Amino acid sequence: MKVLVVGNGGREHAIAWKVSKSPLMTKLYVAKGNAGIWEIAERVDISPTDVKSLAEFASKESIDFTIVGPEAPLVEGIVDEFEKRNLKIFGPSKEAAKLEGSKAFAKAFMKKYNIPTAKYEVFTDFEEAKKYVEKVGTPIVIKADGLAAGKGAVVCETLEKAIETLDKFLNKKVFGRASEKVVIEEFLEGEEASYIVMINGDKYVPLPTSQDHKRLLEGDKGPNTGGMGAYSPTPVINKEIEERIKKEIVEKVIEGLKKEGIFYRGFLYVGLMITKGGPKVLEFNVRLGDPEAQPILMRIKNDFLETLINFYEGKDVKIEESDRWVLDVVLASKGYPEKPETGKIIHGLDYVKNVEDVILFHAGTKKEGEFLVTSGGRVLNVCAYGNTLKEAKEKAYEAIKYICFEGMYYRRDIGDKAFKYLS
Repeated sequence: MKVLVVGNGGREHAIAWKVSKSPLMTKLYVAKGNAGIWEIAERVDISPTDVKSLAEFASKESIDFTIVGPEAPLVEGIVDEFEKRNLKIFGPSKEAAKLEGSKAFAKAFMKKYNIPTAKYEVFTDFEEAKKYVEKVGTPIVIKADGLAAGKGAVVCETLEKAIETLDKFLNKKVFGRASEKVVIEEFLEGEEASYIVMINGDKYVPLPTSQDHKRLLEGDKGPNTGGMGAYSPTPVINKEIEERIKKEIVEKVIEGLKKEGIFYRGFLYVGLMITKGGPKVLEFNVRLGDPEAQPILMRIKNDFLETLINFYEGKDVKIEESDRWVLDVVLASKGYPEKPETGKIIHGLDYVKNVEDVILFHAGTKKEGEFLVTSGGRVLNVCAYGNTLKEAKEKAYEAIKYICFEGMYYRRDIGDKAFKYLS
């Protein structure tokens, strides 16, 4: 079976790694990938958002199954383009992808179908937005309506920060068209967690639970990023909370989509705040999380390719989870998330590759001659198995000691939020 994975990052490396283990797979292609992915797959030199060229490639090469990693191709309509050519692809349509592609659409959808989320208002005019923020006060959360690579949500603890953010988004349009409209939300207190399911029409299957660490700095300080690390499973989502997430959120989403006449097949990521009143939705993503996908896929015992194909075809599937924990630490470039420095030589990976229970997933890497260099903000994911979360954390951070590149930054507190639930 010929398989195509679309995307360039750590999530896509994890998908490719997992798929490559399937006996069903005969040839693995990745568009465009990174230096780590190219060690296990054939490079397709087409941008993930060039959906027509990708569809033409898939037709020409008789690709049997395509898995989409990032959100941008989904929002661009890659699934619609592939399905026009009768090509099998796992991901939601362009219409369904609006759940991530437009924060305003997602919030209106949640309001309509009584899905718990923060109170909000939508603005396109700077002065009106400024008056609203001055009226309601801070802390408050301001989000760019469109895609911003995980950097479009700002927690504003002061009025000055809120006005500065509105100016950046609405006046300076730092994210282009994505910030022509903003969603202003109440600030929710609680514990963040990620809950990801696979959906095919009326059916859904939960994946292992996880917790991301979105802020750049330790102690959840600094700006939001695409994610600085994750671990799975998370004790933040206990059985009682999980049942509430299923009933109050996932099943209501499926019911709402059905009423809207929108067919959904693909991953649905529910970004959550577990508040005193229960789980509330912070955001929807229409794909696997990154860096959550890495520990989640490491813990899935199934032949993932076979499971995805069976689910795509409407068969009942069950995810088997490992009893072991996995912790993932992101190594980032200096200047991330605003202006990451690139082109720095990476050292030490050959040693880490041979360390037991440690797996490296590349994110922003490329080859320049004989050297491996940085090519993005998030560079590497250092992931480790452990019989306990503590053990997984120790193994991951021990492995990091052998890796270096100029300006390398990482958080040293990944997983720490879980320990109060485990003591």
